[in-house]
Parts: sequence; C-alpha cells; structure tokens
Amino acid sequence: MSVILDGKHLTIEDVVSVARRGEKVEVSNDAWRRIKKCRRMLDEKVEKQEVMYGVTTGIGELSEVVLKPEQVKKFQKYIIYSHAAGYGEPMSIDDARGAILSRINVLCNGLSGIRPEVVQQMVELLNRGVTPVMFQHGSVGACGDLSPMSQFALVLMGEGEAFYQGERLPAKDALKRAGLEPIEFLARDGLACINGSNCITSMGTMQLNDIDKLLKSSEIAAAMTLEVLNAQMKSFDERLHKARGYPGSVECASNIRRITEGSEMLYGGALGKKKVQDAYSLRSTPQVVGAAKDALKWARKQFLIELNGVGDNPLFFPDDNEVIPGANFQGTPLAFPLELMGTATTTIGVLSERRTNRLMNHYLSAGLPPFLTKGAGMMSGLMLIQYTAGMLIAECRVLSHPAATLSTPAAADQEDFVSMGMTTAIKTKKIIGHISAVIGIEMMAAAQAIDFRKPHKPGKGTQAAYEIIRENVKFLDEDRPTCYDNNTMAELVQNGKILNAVEDAVGKLD
Repeated sequence: MSVILDGKHLTIEDVVSVARRGEKVEVSNDAWRRIKKCRRMLDEKVEKQEVMYGVTTGIGELSEVVLKPEQVKKFQKYIIYSHAAGYGEPMSIDDARGAILSRINVLCNGLSGIRPEVVQQMVELLNRGVTPVMFQHGSVGACGDLSPMSQFALVLMGEGEAFYQGERLPAKDALKRAGLEPIEFLARDGLACINGSNCITSMGTMQLNDIDKLLKSSEIAAAMTLEVLNAQMKSFDERLHKARGYPGSVECASNIRRITEGSEMLYGGALGKKKVQDAYSLRSTPQVVGAAKDALKWARKQFLIELNGVGDNPLFFPDDNEVIPGANFQGTPLAFPLELMGTATTTIGVLSERRTNRLMNHYLSAGLPPFLTKGAGMMSGLMLIQYTAGMLIAECRVLSHPAATLSTPAAADQEDFVSMGMTTAIKTKKIIGHISAVIGIEMMAAAQAIDFRKPHKPGKGTQAAYEIIRENVKFLDEDRPTCYDNNTMAELVQNGKILNAVEDAVGKLD
C-alpha cells in the first residue's frame, strides 16, 4: 500500500516507512491540480517578464540582477551546479530518501511553481530505488539545505552520482538501469527542488522516531537496575507523579511499574532490606526521563508542522496572482527541537551511567559482588564497560553544545543569519548512537546482576528483556573482551528487539 502525498497529512511514521522500508509513494489528484495551477501562473508571469526572485533574477546578494529572457531557463541548471558545493561522506540512504519525500510533500501544496514533470521524477526516484549521493556537510540550514539538495537535483538531470541496488554509480547510469530518463529544468524548477530545510527535516524526523524508542529502552534499563538493587518503589507511585502533574513523569513511572510487575527482587520482596529511599539516579528516573518525553512531544509537533508546511522561497499564490518572497526555508524551527532532544538524550545517558555505577560499586549495590564478577581481583568483571559509558557521555556533552547559536553569515551578508540546523541534525544523530550504547551497557550489567540474584525472579518485562540479552550476550563467567558485547547491546537497543520483547510481555509502553 502506497503512502499518498497531499501536502497536509504526512506523518513521522510515513517518513520512516518510505525512507527505511521502501514503501511506495503517490501524489494525490488534488495535489496534482494545485501543482499545475501554480505552474500556469508562473509561466504567465515569465512570459510577461515579471521580476521574480530566483526565476527572473539572480539569488542571494545577486537577487537584484534581472535575467534576460534567454537566460531564465539556463539559470536553473547553473543554480544547481553552483550550489552542489558539499563535502565529506554521503548522507545515509535513509536520510536522503526522507529528504526527497519531504520535498515532494512541500511541492504538493502547490505554492512553489515547479513543473509537475519534475515532481513525478522525484516520485520515480523513490519508487524505483534511485538514491542521490548527497554529501552530508555544506548546509548552513537557511535558504534550505542548498548544498545536499543540489546534489539531489543533479540526479534528476542525470548528473552527479546515485546509489542503485547496492552500487554507487554515475547518475545517468543509475537512471538508465531504473528505466528513467534525465529531465531538463525550466524556469524555477531548479530552485524549487532545493530551497527548503528538507535534509534537516528528514534526519530529524527519523531521529525523533529513534529517540522515542530509546527513551522506552532507557525505562527498561532503569527497571532492570531498580530490581537488582532492591529499590524502594514508593518513588514510582502514580499519586506522587500526578501530584506534580508532568505527563511524561506519570507515563515513565507507569511504564516502570508495568515492567517490574511480579518482581521478587524489589524492596519488600525476597531480598528486602531496610531503606527509606534510594539515590537520585534511581528515584529521579521518572522526573528525568519524563522531562525528555515531554520535550519529545513538542519536538514531534514542530516536525509535523514542517513536514506538512511550505518551506520555500518565494511562494506563488495563484488564487491571488501574487508572488511573495520571504524566509520559509529557515531551519531554526527545526534546529531548536533537535538541540533540545540532543540535550535530553545526553541527560538520559548520564543518568544511565550513574545507575551502572551503582551496579559496579559493591558499596552501593545491595550485596552484589564488585564489578559483577565471581572472581574479583583475579577478574575485573564488567569494570571497563563503565569506562566506555563514561567516554561516550563525555563526547555527548560536547555534542550537546548548541549549534543553533553559531550563525555564520553568508552570501555577502545578504544571508546574514543562518540556523546551522544541519550541524544540529548531524550531531544529534551521533548522540543517539552513543546513548544507545550507554543504555545497552546498563542493560548488560543489569542482566549480569540478575544472574547473581537467582533464584529470585525478575518482573515480567524485565524477564523478557533478560532473555533477549542472554540470547545475544552470554553471562560473564570469567573475563573476556567485552567490546563485541557492547556493540551487540547497542544494536539490540537501536533495532528495538529488546523493546519489542518487553512490549510483547507487558503491552505497549507509553
């Protein structure tokens, strides 16, 4: 079943489905009518030689230069050539596909003046699996993601490079193998392909999907640790969290209660020892993870607006026969939520590392052996995995420094404030990967602790997580290299296998 694009109803889940799972796309009939209507207006204005930014004028500082009629068509090709000025490694295929999808949905609103033939070519790239090679570095997140999106536009013309069926090829060869012909840009077509923050939108959209799963995985890790540390669960009482009122905190406490239901290891159970309350890293988990959940809700709202809005310049309003220039390409509305999510995700990792510390430190671990090994002294056990977690959160703290405050003016100061949103998207993606490993390290340590707590049984959700972990990472009976285990655990967190198993056991987490 195809995802139908109409400019107004694209969801985060749709983007993930198309970008990562290869779901086909179609443009709705109403969207085609809007695209054609807008193009007719633009063609009439070009015929009349009206002055329109980026159509009959140059761009940026050169926007006051009016083009001659014979230059209008050629200009669109030269825009793409000059703006394809990126650097470095290509964006992932998923991120590139998401950017194309996002751009198509913008154009479906019928305010960009592009020809329908160009939009159809974009649809065909997605549906036939031709993915432009788009270098990751080069966008300053204003005037759109001009550099990487220009590499996308090159492929539409049969230039540049593309990935096709696992190969990196010259674009003309990739198009030919996919049964497509290059197209020629006419007035406005080139700029309409690139003048929006679509790479930031794509990367951020999928990162928000991943962060949602990561936050739930952090709740699983916390639940496992709470159990083996004989935690006092009054701190997770629903009444406590409703009294303050933050929805995310209420949700997190509820999830952890469900995961740990039936545990014999929590305070008051078989391992019960006298305590009034636990350390902050344990009892503050709902307040901290809950704050991240609430931040994620706002971030999702921002990205849903962007996915279904019109990030372009200028905009063409056929009902009013008017062209309006502006700055709807500006990436700041995306950069801010991504900065927040990078900070939130890093904080979740810091909290996880502190819980891991309590598992390792036998003065804090409610009777567990030092570093979770039977042979402390001869064996170092899981001592060093905490070092790895510490290094990762240190790097994430550096990456959490906001790029959105680091505007560097461009285009002879015509573009004198930019969002640096692409930099934010790149670093937030890296943070997600690092914190996935940190959460995986805590889970691995907690699984080791569960083995030391036998025959006392864990909660229903914790048991499900433990079984997936033990299918992939064996008990550390004696020291071995744990680097491979760390990578395996990070992958289990990122691919959702542990989360899926827990949700199968206790129901979908909030």
